Amino acid sequence: MSLITPDTGLLFWMVVIFGIVFFLLARFGFPIITGMVEKRKQKIDDSLRDAREIEARMQSWTQEHRKMLEEAKAEQADILREAAAAKTTIIADAKESARAEADKLLSKARTEIEAEKESAILEIRREVAMMSVEVAEKVLREKLSDKEQDMAYLDKLLKEADKIPYRS
Repeated sequence: MSLITPDTGLLFWMVVIFGIVFFLLARFGFPIITGMVEKRKQKIDDSLRDAREIEARMQSWTQEHRKMLEEAKAEQADILREAAAAKTTIIADAKESARAEADKLLSKARTEIEAEKESAILEIRREVAMMSVEVAEKVLREKLSDKEQDMAYLDKLLKEADKIPYRS
């Protein structure tokens, strides 16, 4: 027997065994292998489809997240603007209130000062009048001894008093 050229009997049995193995593989092995390959292919396709869906959801979430961030920043800017406006308004109101209160206190102080001034002037006038009356009384007692002279002097004083303007 030669290794390069096989016998016809050996060749026959090799073809028969090959056919049986091929038949068994074709009948039982290939469908199982093909089914496994198909299942694997289907699983990979499903995984890819799920990955695409997840990626689409992630993009959607990312867009929503960006939109929410933009809205939050806009809302923050609005709140800061409103707070600044409120601060300005409160400060202006406080200044106006303080100014009004100061004007009110100043007006009250002026009124009190004016009242005190008037009171002091009236008190001084009373005292001056009292002193004048006392001085005049003493002078008149010494000077006036005659009734005619007294009446003439009183008429003169009354005429002078009529000429003096009255101030309140």
